[in-house]
Amino acid sequence: MNITVRYFASVREAIGQGSEQIDTAAASLADLRDELIARGPAYAEALARGKSVRMALNQVMSDESAALTDGCEVAFFPPVTGG
Repeated sequence: MNITVRYFASVREAIGQGSEQIDTAAASLADLRDELIARGPAYAEALARGKSVRMALNQVMSDESAALTDGCEVAFFPPVTGG
């Protein structure tokens, strides 16, 4: 399936781009995160399992079990702090 992946803040800076269209066989956000981590060092650093990374599916905050569908939009971003 073809999906849009968007990266924000420090995740975008580490990966070096704000968004991309990808063809994936990932069934869930967890599967997609693992697939992206395997792409190389920049992705592995930004999306590492030990890092706190928030995810949204079609602009709705979601956990890693959320199922992907063709044409969906996924966003990865660091937790936001306020002050």
